[in-house]
Amino acid sequence: MENQTVSTDILLLEGLKVAPQSSVPAFILLLLIYVFIMVSNIGLVVLISMQRSLQQPMYLLFCNMSVNDVFGSTTLIPRLLSDLFLPHAERYIHYMDCVVQAFCLHLFASTCHTVLIIMAFDRYVAICNPLRYATIMTHRMVVKLSATAWTVSFVMVLILISLSVRLSRCRAAILHPFCDNASLFKLSCESVLINNIYGLGFTVVLLGSSLGSVTLTYLRIAAVCVISKNKALNSRALQTCVTHLAVYIILFMSGSVIIILHRFPHLSDERKMASILFHVVPPAMNAVIYGLQIKAVREKIFVLFLRRSIAVADGK
Repeated sequence: MENQTVSTDILLLEGLKVAPQSSVPAFILLLLIYVFIMVSNIGLVVLISMQRSLQQPMYLLFCNMSVNDVFGSTTLIPRLLSDLFLPHAERYIHYMDCVVQAFCLHLFASTCHTVLIIMAFDRYVAICNPLRYATIMTHRMVVKLSATAWTVSFVMVLILISLSVRLSRCRAAILHPFCDNASLFKLSCESVLINNIYGLGFTVVLLGSSLGSVTLTYLRIAAVCVISKNKALNSRALQTCVTHLAVYIILFMSGSVIIILHRFPHLSDERKMASILFHVVPPAMNAVIYGLQIKAVREKIFVLFLRRSIAVADGK
C-alpha cells in the first residue's frame, strides 16, 4: 500500500474518537454547541441588518466574523455528528468531499485573521483619527476591506490545497478527526517538500501579519491615549477595543496550542482535540463577546426580549 498509487476515491476518516458509552453525551454536547453557534451568530447578523442605528462600520465588520463562524462550524460539526455513531472502520468520505472540507476549514481559519486585521484598522482610525473616521470608514470602504480579507484568504488557501491535490495517492486513510491540508498531502508517497515550504510560509505570513498589525495598532492606540490624557477618550478606547482583543486572544491562543502540540508526537490525541476546539470555541464565543460587551448591541437585544416578553404577557 505504501509504494503503489491508490485509484479509489473513497477514504477512511478517523473522525471523533470517543468511547461507545460517551457517544450520546458527545453528540448532544456538540449538537447544542452547533445550535448555539448558529443562533447567536445568525441572530447577531440579523439584528445588525435590521437596526439602522447598528449599521455602522464597526458592527458591519462584526458581521464578517459571524458569517465566517457559521461557515466554519457548518463545515466541521455536522460531519462529526454524522460519523459519531458509526464504527471507525465505516467512516468513509469521498476524496473530493475531503478536499472541499479541507479548503473550507483553512479558509475559515485564514479569514478569522484577515478580518481581525481590518477590524484592528477600524479601531485605529476611530481612536487615532476620530474626526476623519466618517470620511475614511465609509460603507464603500467597509465593503472593499471585507472583500480584500476574504479574497486574500481564498487565494492563499486555494494555492495551499492545490499543491496537495496535485500529488498522487498511495494511502487511503485520514488519521485526523477531519480533513485538512496536512491530511491530504500525507496520503501521498511523493516528496512534499514544496507543500511544507509553502505551508510554513503561509503560516508565517498569515500569523506574522496578523500579530504584527494588531500589536502595532494597539501600541499606537495606547500611545495616543497616554499622550492625550483624556479620560473620556481612554474610556471609549477601552470599551471599543476590549472586544476585538478578547476575540483575537482566544483565536491566537487556540491556534498556538495546536502548533505547540505538533512538537510533541506522543500528544497526538490532545492535538486532535485541540484542532476541533479551534473550530468550535471561537465561533461559540465571538457572538457572545460582541453581543454582551458592546453596549449598543446589548441594549438592542434587551429591547427585543423585553418587547417579546410584553407581547407574550398581553397574549395571555
